[in-house]
Amino acid sequence: MKVSIFYSFIFFVSLVSQQAHAGDDCAIATAHPEATAAGCKVLRNGGNAFDAAIAVTAALSVVEPYSSGLGGGGFYLLHVADSDRDVFIDAREVAPERVSESMYLNAAGKAVPQRSREGPLAAAIPGIPAAIKHLSKYYAKLPVAFDLQPAIMLARNGFSVDPRYVRAVGWVEKRIRKFALAERIFFNQGEPYKVGEILRQPELAETLEVMAEDLDSFYHGEIAEEMVNHVISSGGNWTRKDLQNYEVKEREAVNIDFSGAKIITAPLPSSGGLVMAQVFNILEDWSYYNHDNIARSHLMVEAMRRGYNDRARFMGDPGFSNAPVKQLMSLEYARKRGQSISLDSATDSDSLPTVFDLSLEGEETTHFSIVDDDGNRVAATLSINGPFGSGMVAGNTGILLNNHMDDFSIGIGSGNAYELVGNRANGIEPGKRPLSSMSPTFVESEKGVLAIGTPGGSRIISMVMLSILEYLDPIDVDPSAVVSLARYHHQYLPDRVQVEPNGFDEAWIFELRRKGHDVQVYHRKWGNMQAVHCDLSQTKCSVLNDPRGLAGVVF
Repeated sequence: MKVSIFYSFIFFVSLVSQQAHAGDDCAIATAHPEATAAGCKVLRNGGNAFDAAIAVTAALSVVEPYSSGLGGGGFYLLHVADSDRDVFIDAREVAPERVSESMYLNAAGKAVPQRSREGPLAAAIPGIPAAIKHLSKYYAKLPVAFDLQPAIMLARNGFSVDPRYVRAVGWVEKRIRKFALAERIFFNQGEPYKVGEILRQPELAETLEVMAEDLDSFYHGEIAEEMVNHVISSGGNWTRKDLQNYEVKEREAVNIDFSGAKIITAPLPSSGGLVMAQVFNILEDWSYYNHDNIARSHLMVEAMRRGYNDRARFMGDPGFSNAPVKQLMSLEYARKRGQSISLDSATDSDSLPTVFDLSLEGEETTHFSIVDDDGNRVAATLSINGPFGSGMVAGNTGILLNNHMDDFSIGIGSGNAYELVGNRANGIEPGKRPLSSMSPTFVESEKGVLAIGTPGGSRIISMVMLSILEYLDPIDVDPSAVVSLARYHHQYLPDRVQVEPNGFDEAWIFELRRKGHDVQVYHRKWGNMQAVHCDLSQTKCSVLNDPRGLAGVVF
């Protein structure tokens, strides 16, 4: 029996959530209670999951300016219940037409990180407003003006600043203060906001009101004109044509069969789907669940090593490079890649095919998951890249611009916060979308349906995979464990296993080190996973919020 068919028998939705005030009749997991409330409002007023996705997206642009916004991009994975189909909406930013790699290099051909991380040259052309329009036109039920109303009110009336906002400002205070408009909006009369103070954004409220009346205004009207004029006057390279030519792309989702389940996830320009396909195929070939905990962890690290190696070798915008997708997804290729794995010892990453160019990917991202009572569902991951993006607000629009130009591979041997590697497949070209790790995902199995995703930069893929492995374990697992379990990560280079603090006992660390893994305990936890799980046997849905995010200490 197909999982989606069962939704016709759902008579109620029971919400289990750590954001309890959201209500007991909507299955929405977001990183902020105001965004959850915005989505619930449209569901209660006759909207579907796609209306709720618009409301949540817009609300997050107000309350999480450090993570997402109208000046950023993202990926939306949809399941449309009445046609039983999955749709992937690519709203990733694109490089301006006047861009060139030389803009980000010094005379010696080395990358100058500040140019791709701060200010006007750091900003790619945003995709979120186009995604809102696409969702509204083809999938939502309610007028977009209604879906945007909660965000408009949040921007105009303000919201209470929380510890996550305060922490994010602290990370990039110097960057924000370089731009007068941003400092005026995101500081309280020149001083950082304190927890509980009210942050209002009247310019952003006006922008959202204009969009509510005319969504085309962002790319073709007064909003577009104001943004371009400000970027150019600040030393950037945007043109009106860049905005006019932007379009979202509907792509075919990646489908992976693993351990009797169907995993639906992100295609290029997200690297998530192809990395997951190789990792899960290797683990399937090695009968992952037949091994003990240490052997499972070792196999997972070795599979990640190989998956991230191929990420670096082959992956980029499919409109500009030809990654061998069928090969990377095939069981035969995974078996060949996995033949060099030994259960007794770690592989040296230097023994794998090499690449040289480095690329950066920020972790200040957000994710939400939604399921409505008709069985429609959304998993969406949105980002402006680094905390508060480029730091620059585009004129009087109130729109904070992304710094996703930094996600391209820039120069050979350039510096890198995440130490990800990549090649010319992800090099800068006009109109190109940078490679991403954002991986909104659905899992369909006999246990039910899971909509899941997380922020976390290069660790997004490993976090989602570890959660899926936990969820599909033949031993019954409490679904809440999939967002709270301890995390480890390997990304090919640097050749090390990062683990969360206080997440693994000394015996686990000792055994992995004994096999030759360089295990390093990271200084803080990572991720802010948001999931919805629908248990078909009990006809109920549970909202699963990552306790890391709720504690206000991690992004």
